[in-house]
Amino acid sequence: MSKTVKVGLIGSGFVADIHAHAIKEFVPNAEVVAVASPTPGKASQFARERHIPHAFEDYREMLALPEIDMITLSLPNDLHCEATLAAAAAGKHVVCEKPLCRTLEEADQMIAACKRAGVLLLYAEELLFAPKYVRAKKLVDEGALGTAFLVKQWEEHYGPHSAWFYDVNRSGGGVMLDMGCHSIEYARWIFGKQPVKSVYAQLGTYVHGDKTIGEDHAIVIVEYEGGQIGLAENSWAKPGGVDDRAEIYGTKGHTRADLLRGNALTTYSDVGYGYATEKMDTTTGWTFTTFEEVWNYGFPQEMQHFVNCVLGKEEPIETGEDGREVLKIILAAYQSAGEGRKIEFPYTPKPYVRPIDLWKSNGA
Repeated sequence: MSKTVKVGLIGSGFVADIHAHAIKEFVPNAEVVAVASPTPGKASQFARERHIPHAFEDYREMLALPEIDMITLSLPNDLHCEATLAAAAAGKHVVCEKPLCRTLEEADQMIAACKRAGVLLLYAEELLFAPKYVRAKKLVDEGALGTAFLVKQWEEHYGPHSAWFYDVNRSGGGVMLDMGCHSIEYARWIFGKQPVKSVYAQLGTYVHGDKTIGEDHAIVIVEYEGGQIGLAENSWAKPGGVDDRAEIYGTKGHTRADLLRGNALTTYSDVGYGYATEKMDTTTGWTFTTFEEVWNYGFPQEMQHFVNCVLGKEEPIETGEDGREVLKIILAAYQSAGEGRKIEFPYTPKPYVRPIDLWKSNGA
């Protein structure tokens, strides 16, 4: 393999734009060479604006390019499995954005297909690369806080960047699938990815009931076998820009990391701003405008790590198996909210089509 990893993007929305920017500006041994999007004209415009050589409306045509080593998935959740299977069959390494997929059966298919093809399935959890959150993890690892027993992480704003997430037939659920996966995996990482003992959740649709039956506010408590607790709170119901924070409590200390506030300008705008038009309506009024948002969120560091994994220089810290475990915790949280009880592990979910069905009986 050449020293420069050639990357293809499947998707041309907000997250694909971040991937393209992160790789171009910060990852010297990688190059985005193609983008695919089914919306007529969108991929070609995306490619033209970012000086990407190839654009396709069908990602399968893109996968036929022999020079591509790795693809990133930035498309609706219901397409993650299908695209991963196609990429694996084409011999491409896969970086899959969160959540990994909608069902454990899909997760198993994705993991098995990539193993058969001898390619990596990398789970894109950028909070494990965010500089402030990485520093917090180092404090835990070096014993500065004693033994960590509680991690609280929350990400909250006023709604998803893409409207398809309101459609639970595409997304599988609400804010817990959109952002809860970040909070859950960050705590799991801090605690050394210990086995889960139990999950309890409280969910509700408080603000966006006109758009979705999915939850727009979620609180999830994950108990680990070692007695540690992860508390994940996520919201689409909080105006005023993104709020992303973590707190870690230990037997000899504690730390708090505000991912964005220390790097932000206090801004008022009638019209909004952002990387893509779908972000505009979430940045009107008073917001905290983040300086170097892509870097502070860890996207360049994440992409560099994944490129190094493809080159055989590093072992992945986030894989398809991690994405599957996060999904399993989320499924238990939906079932907990639906049944009003703590879900004990080992856990096998009851039959469902969409994760949200475990909360809302008969998919209502």
